Amino acid sequence: MLTAIAKPSGAIVRSDDRWMPQGFDSVDEAKLGENSALLEPDHRRELTSWWSKISARANTPNWDIASTCSIEDKPGLLLVEAKAHVEELSLASKTEPKTKNGWINHEQIKKAIAAANSGLNDFCPGWSLSVNSHYQLCNRFAWNWKLATMQIPVVLVYLGFLNCQEMSDEGELFATPNAWERSLHAHADSIVPGQVWGSRIDVQGTALWAIISSLPAP
Repeated sequence: MLTAIAKPSGAIVRSDDRWMPQGFDSVDEAKLGENSALLEPDHRRELTSWWSKISARANTPNWDIASTCSIEDKPGLLLVEAKAHVEELSLASKTEPKTKNGWINHEQIKKAIAAANSGLNDFCPGWSLSVNSHYQLCNRFAWNWKLATMQIPVVLVYLGFLNCQEMSDEGELFATPNAWERSLHAHADSIVPGQVWGSRIDVQGTALWAIISSLPAP
């Protein structure tokens, strides 16, 4: 399944790759700075210090699915952000912190996202990543950009679950793949240039892909 949803990036997930969650008995989402199965210690430390000045109790993105994989014959990562209804496409800004340490990390995160925004605009103008709007979308792309600057090829998949009836009272469902794609573009196009979806983004010679994919609800 993971290889299939990563098309057309060419990413391959094999049986000896490592992923989270690992099944119904282990459903914790992955935090890249904390998970030894996905990244080497040096890479985890670099990610954590890039995102947070003070790492104790710092909040970092959770990934719905994260897996090692092969991208262009190099070890890489496949990261999945999954949505089941329109209300999950959040426009919210980053929540303001309530502590001194929280504000220190807040400023560090602003710098990290600004650096990602600058780097991605060098490749393709039109990016508008910040902490002020669409924060979840922005931090997803910022983390993928950072991984690519570390020479770790990465595929970010925005995965829509179709007709997820158990979520029907939460918001408008995605009835078809086209409906999901339209909803994501409507949400993201002011922040992420529409033409980058399904295309290879070159980050200092390392591949970053952003893919829109969908599956029937489980």
